[in-house]
Amino acid sequence: MTDAAKGPAAYFPSIEKKYGRPVSEWKDLIRSSLPAKHMELVTWLKTEHGLGHGHANALVAHTLAEDSGR
Repeated sequence: MTDAAKGPAAYFPSIEKKYGRPVSEWKDLIRSSLPAKHMELVTWLKTEHGLGHGHANALVAHTLAEDSGR
């Protein structure tokens, strides 16, 4: 089974474990903040929600790619 078939948590297992919030909730936060730009979203997740830079960057990129159909 591929990670995609397992659902969003399979892409970011460390986010749920480290930050205690399901990936789906992080993605909902990102989507509710659109049309902000990628780095604005990354900075917002870091400063307002304490998400690490690498996790924030990857999660924003993945969410935006999902929403654009890629």
